[in-house]
Amino acid sequence: MANILSNTDGGLITADNSAVVFIDHQPQMIFGVANIERQQLVNNVVMLAKGAKEFGVPAILTAVETESFSGYIWPQLMDVFPGKQPIERTSMNSWDSPKFREAVKATVKKNIIIAGLWTEVCVTWPTLSMLTEGYNIYIVEDACGATSQLAHEAAIRRCEQAGAVPMTTIATVLEFQRDWARREHYDVVMNIFREHGGAYGSGIEYAYSIVHKTPQSAHNPHVVKK
Repeated sequence: MANILSNTDGGLITADNSAVVFIDHQPQMIFGVANIERQQLVNNVVMLAKGAKEFGVPAILTAVETESFSGYIWPQLMDVFPGKQPIERTSMNSWDSPKFREAVKATVKKNIIIAGLWTEVCVTWPTLSMLTEGYNIYIVEDACGATSQLAHEAAIRRCEQAGAVPMTTIATVLEFQRDWARREHYDVVMNIFREHGGAYGSGIEYAYSIVHKTPQSAHNPHVVKK
């Protein structure tokens, strides 16, 4: 029999049954990232954040030792959530922070999607803690960074063995959308992918502007003089 997680839609996450947590996306932390190109990491985190915001998925931001060590959370991420402030911590394990635990519990969601730095510490530790508390944990691998590829892979294996589920950014946002007939989010999702979806986004731009003859997304569109 298939091992389908409880509190999911037949194993799938939805915008209604999940919350997303962004852990320590801070300058000093990204300096140490070596498993993924850093600009790609920023791009993926912002794409995940914009997708969560569009679908109304509760989002929690948290930071560690901001002014003494790690620096302020990336402006690209902060600007996705105007008015939202990160939960400040001293502990490397977010779950050790009472304010963080309260924020997670306040979402009333049992499926927690995690993106963070570093994978082997500040992602793995709260993952293990929350799994023991009965949460389903989904780690968005390409929105996480570690100090080496080996460290990232070892951390993901450790989390998987404990019961966490690996995800990727584009797949997570598409799981929120799920059905293209849901037109209320369609245009925004397409624009998120146009901006952050790499080759997929370029393909969308081409299909829209060349195949379907819709306006280019550029504020200064390319005009071919005849």
